[in-house]
Amino acid sequence: MTTSTGSSRQRVRDTIVDAARARTIAVGWDAVRMGGVAAAAGVSRQTVYNEFGSKAGLAEALARAEVDRFVGDVRDALLTHGSDVSAGAYAAIAHTLRTAGDNPLVKAILSSGRGGSEELLPYLTTRAEVVLTEASGALIDWAGDHLPGADPAALAFAADTIVRLVVSHIVLPREPVDQTATALTDLAVRLFAAARAPR
Repeated sequence: MTTSTGSSRQRVRDTIVDAARARTIAVGWDAVRMGGVAAAAGVSRQTVYNEFGSKAGLAEALARAEVDRFVGDVRDALLTHGSDVSAGAYAAIAHTLRTAGDNPLVKAILSSGRGGSEELLPYLTTRAEVVLTEASGALIDWAGDHLPGADPAALAFAADTIVRLVVSHIVLPREPVDQTATALTDLAVRLFAAARAPR
């Protein structure tokens, strides 16, 4: 009974956060109202307050969910092509560039919130380092599985470098996504190869 109640409550929380995410992308966080989120989620305004306490509490949950969603998508994209390192890297990089271009929440998180809402900004900014660390971790885990014998320190440096370069192209895009993703994938493959080279 407790488990059922807990899972039911989590579903309600997830529904509210998803509604808040959709509203934020549509109208911007400053224009989001708790009543509007409640209506979109199909719950009462009081339920939203009961679950998150305030709009600030909802912002915290929204930022955390966005980081989890983003890193999960990166992991999924990496795994799509099995042992093909180049294809996996391209899928993850291209997905990240496109997602950030289409989703102001992701772009705000990855660019430390520059240009974001003043009210939502603190919750996004504090997660910039978290998402960089978790995205690098996803890349290290994946590369480690497909590059046996790679030097761990070199692998960590390669992953961190790739993630930071991807973020730089999100913040200041210069070329079409496919072109940028291809160039960054070529670099990623070289860095991973160097991590496997004899020392």
